[in-house]
Amino acid sequence: MVNQGVEDFVKSPITKVLGLTLVAFSFFYLGQHWSDGDQQLVFFNNQQQQSDTPSVAISPNANKTEPPPSHPPKPPPVIAEKFGIIDENGVMAENFEVGEFDPDLLDKFRNMDMSIVKTDNVSASAVDIGKYPFCSEDMREYIPCLDNVEELKKLESTDRGQKFERHCPGKDSGLNCLIPPPKDYKTPIPWPKSRDEVWFSNVPHSRLVDDKGGQNWIERDNDKFKFPGGGTQFIHGADKYLDQIAQMVPEIAFGNHTRVVLDVGCGVASFGAFLLSRNVTTLSIAPKDVHENQIQFALERGVPAMVAAFATRRLLYPSQAFELIHCSRCRINWTRDDGIYLLEVNRMLRGGGYFAWAAQPVYKHELPLQEQWKEMEDLTTRLCWELVKKEGYVAIWRKPSNNSCYMGREAGTRPPLCDLNDDPDNVWYVDMKACISRLPDNAYGTNITTWPSRLNNTPDRLHSIRLDSQISRGELYKAANGYWKNIVTSYVHVYHWEKKPFRNVMDMRAGFGGYAAALIELGMNYWIMNVVPVSGPNTLPVIYDRGLIGVMHDWCEPFDTYPRTYDLLNANRLLSTEQKRCNVSTIMLEMDRILRPGGTAYILDSVNLMDEVQAVAKAIGWRTNPRDTSEGPHANWKLLICEKSL
Repeated sequence: MVNQGVEDFVKSPITKVLGLTLVAFSFFYLGQHWSDGDQQLVFFNNQQQQSDTPSVAISPNANKTEPPPSHPPKPPPVIAEKFGIIDENGVMAENFEVGEFDPDLLDKFRNMDMSIVKTDNVSASAVDIGKYPFCSEDMREYIPCLDNVEELKKLESTDRGQKFERHCPGKDSGLNCLIPPPKDYKTPIPWPKSRDEVWFSNVPHSRLVDDKGGQNWIERDNDKFKFPGGGTQFIHGADKYLDQIAQMVPEIAFGNHTRVVLDVGCGVASFGAFLLSRNVTTLSIAPKDVHENQIQFALERGVPAMVAAFATRRLLYPSQAFELIHCSRCRINWTRDDGIYLLEVNRMLRGGGYFAWAAQPVYKHELPLQEQWKEMEDLTTRLCWELVKKEGYVAIWRKPSNNSCYMGREAGTRPPLCDLNDDPDNVWYVDMKACISRLPDNAYGTNITTWPSRLNNTPDRLHSIRLDSQISRGELYKAANGYWKNIVTSYVHVYHWEKKPFRNVMDMRAGFGGYAAALIELGMNYWIMNVVPVSGPNTLPVIYDRGLIGVMHDWCEPFDTYPRTYDLLNANRLLSTEQKRCNVSTIMLEMDRILRPGGTAYILDSVNLMDEVQAVAKAIGWRTNPRDTSEGPHANWKLLICEKSL
């Protein structure tokens, strides 16, 4: 009877319910207290519990002293640097949305002190940097690599213009102060009025007026310099001179076939200033010589220009960059040293491009000048250049479009062709060579379309750029263009760039030139210097094939321009890229040197670097406005807008 009773009790429903309850309680107890020591069972993890009050999650191993597991942690994924936007599979997307800024939030920021605005991931300043002092007054036009007196004293020879080339300060003797503006510096006169007049107080040097006043270059009118538009060889004005060239060789076709021009020994750059109205971008260059402020005048006017000299090294522009190279009394002996300077012109001149020379040997009949003309004729013939037209003050030659004439010359003809392994686009501290740069057999660089279609056509030379990428260059190019079109459109509309007096703009890490192309498509009245850092792929040929201008540069060294040159600097991931090679402060001090008072720098970079960037900006004296990118507050990138006070 007892056994039968026990059996009935075990089989009863009540007993089954009690048994299931006991089993559940056992699992609960084991889950809470008898886990394997690495982690509680997942459904008992505190992180899964909902609570109205925030709590701090503590690691289960916080109080344990066991050694870590023997296997190493999984390494972080290697992300190859690319231009544009990639998806989760690493494939470049051609169509994507960047997102929008919040205009209402921007309006609130405008009324605040931007030096104290912070985003969630950017602290006020975890890095403490003392405020930089001003440099001495005698440095207000200081160009570090061109005014290095100590290095210039060490030169063994200066007969080829070595003193006009780069001789940069050592790593520990670079700029560590802020270049002061001239006394009574004023906000520059806006473009297009600045083409014809600038404030005297901004470039307070009258030597050019004294030396060139009778040649219609420049004149002083009370508190302004005025530029009548003349030049040594075009005293009747640049417009009439340009008309003459266009009539001499209609195939030049300014603004159509000819889009990018180099003006050598440019004076105050009136040639380039008046070509702008014909849809031609002219890079005006001159050395910092006895007329040392001519480039400074050009930049103050809002005309594309930089300091450069024909001396011993290649100029910092790629092969086949310019459709026209112009020299008007530029004081260069083109035939010296086996014609090495004209060979450098030949390297930079596009296949089928033109060289225009306005000088006394073209039109004067004195014996020494006629001998110079004969030497020029002989050299250009050996270069396979065709004398297309000689009229008045000007002679115009055309470079061949392929290598057939070079290959057909008699054996031993000088100058020889350059070696097959010579890279004509390799320009950073590379000596000029007394040889003829070969044109690509596939006609890359020669077969370009006309302006403006070439701005967005895919250049042939894109396919010759050395890129470490696993997908097609065409996809990278299209994606980069789309990316910058969206970003720049947001910048222009949200930050009201149409109301800002921007004119001289620099993209400090230009890639394929998408930033500049987007500004042009939006109709912004700027000119853009595209800088290609030596630390990355050399995309300069693509930039020029698009009808843009640019230069090779190492941002661990100063740039070849005067202080107070640019109104707007775009630094896209530049600082995080170069910080392995030089200090962030080195680059930002150079940015301050070349930025005009009242100018703006847009720095888009790693969130991990922003504390240091903001600290340096504060030490420089910039007003800063940290912003989230369109990816949101938890993205890896932040935008810092910096304004240099007047």
